[in-house]
Amino acid sequence: MNKSAKKIIGLREFRENTEKFIQAVKKGKSFIIVRKSEPVFKITAADEWGDEGIWETIVNFREIDSKGVSADKILETFTRLKLAE
Repeated sequence: MNKSAKKIIGLREFRENTEKFIQAVKKGKSFIIVRKSEPVFKITAADEWGDEGIWETIVNFREIDSKGVSADKILETFTRLKLAE
């Protein structure tokens, strides 16, 4: 069976084993959750940002500093640049 194939599971099973299903989804699996034999929702992996590719990365602050850059530092830089205009 294809690892991205969907499996049908009950809502109770999903609630009782949520972490197990999260780990399976991270590995590429998908699940259809049913309640009283009616499909309720589908759980599948999202892209990194969960936006299905509609966001564009303008600046990756981790390239400047691997720990990221604080908002205070960014605001300080923008303020300094604005004053220099």
